[in-house]
Amino acid sequence: MTRLIFAAVGTVAARTCGPKSARAYEAPWCAVIAVNTGSVYWDCQYRSFEDCRPTVLAGNRGWCNPNPYFVAGNTEPKRSKKHRARQK
Repeated sequence: MTRLIFAAVGTVAARTCGPKSARAYEAPWCAVIAVNTGSVYWDCQYRSFEDCRPTVLAGNRGWCNPNPYFVAGNTEPKRSKKHRARQK
């Protein structure tokens, strides 16, 4: 019984205290919002500049900026087929 309790407590602790997901770095655009203390807050959840703009225009005293930590998915360039010259 005590092993079960320790296992449950360990699981809950691992889920709450474990490493956080990198969701803040998944979107390519950030709303950089000025805080009253003179610092800025980066809200990086916007997929496009157009998605970010309403947040900044809502009176939050900020601007939209590309996310400096965003890494786009690995896409390999498509290879074009080589065209051979017609032989007569």
